[in-house]
Amino acid sequence: MNARIINYLSSITDEEKRILSGQTKIDRNIYMSGDRDIISGDKLLPKGRHITIRPHTRFIHFPEHTHDYVEFVYMCQGSTRHIVNGTDITLKQGELLMLGQHARQEIYPAGERDIAVNFIAKPDFFSGVLSFLGDEETPLRRFILSCITGESETGYLYFKAADVLPVQNLVENMLWILITQPSNKRGIYHMTMGLLFVELLECTDKLEFSYEDQSVIMKVLRYIEDNYRTGTLKEIAELVHYEHSTLSRLIRKKTGRNFTELLQEKRLAQAAWFLLNTDERIDDIAYMVGYENMTHFHKLFAECYGKSPKHYRDCT
Repeated sequence: MNARIINYLSSITDEEKRILSGQTKIDRNIYMSGDRDIISGDKLLPKGRHITIRPHTRFIHFPEHTHDYVEFVYMCQGSTRHIVNGTDITLKQGELLMLGQHARQEIYPAGERDIAVNFIAKPDFFSGVLSFLGDEETPLRRFILSCITGESETGYLYFKAADVLPVQNLVENMLWILITQPSNKRGIYHMTMGLLFVELLECTDKLEFSYEDQSVIMKVLRYIEDNYRTGTLKEIAELVHYEHSTLSRLIRKKTGRNFTELLQEKRLAQAAWFLLNTDERIDDIAYMVGYENMTHFHKLFAECYGKSPKHYRDCT
């Protein structure tokens, strides 16, 4: 990468000097408004700008947070460790991590030679580059559309494209433009970003991605697996920080069943396992999997397996 760019990004900032002098937590006044763990674009974007860059702040842990803007993290040198929507990602030199507004991110401390840059953009910036993505449904197009519309399913895209020279050149061009601020910079931004997207469309073999709704559904299913006897929609909604009704609709949309049906399916499957693999009394098994009304349990089991619990145990 161009030496001027590396020098610009690797300089120790005033914020980093304070950290090296003993500051142990991020300065929320730099990043956030109020008590919510949401990094604000108004804090980081110069007034009137739709996109900017900011060297990643090193030497300190960033606790889990979201953004109200779209962020691309590009690793210029070294590596950084991120936890995004529960996934552990070590971003290496030449790799690109795209984060939607609702992606949950935690960042571990980086060293002095770990040089990353954050592209910070308002969602409406991407309206000007959408035409480059065509009409085919791809993870990149879905990501950009969800960023523009602000849909809650926005997640992340992780491109392991360090060996793709056009991607490296275009990112470097973006950095150069944002550092030097040439005339007609807005048009150049859009054109360069559009060309970058065209190149990334060809990198599906180097792409890992997740949408937040996928991550949430996995957490719901794991919760049911571990808490099928006493689990409730209210409890899991609180654990994943979703409104009760919003999570209920998401579960129905992504699984075709509601929470109660998923819970019931797991309870009955566990009961079937106990019937075949233990000598426990049927009423005790019903209680063990979460049913206190024995009549209700027998009815549900028969509807699910086409046999009463006793017949299932005797004939299977």
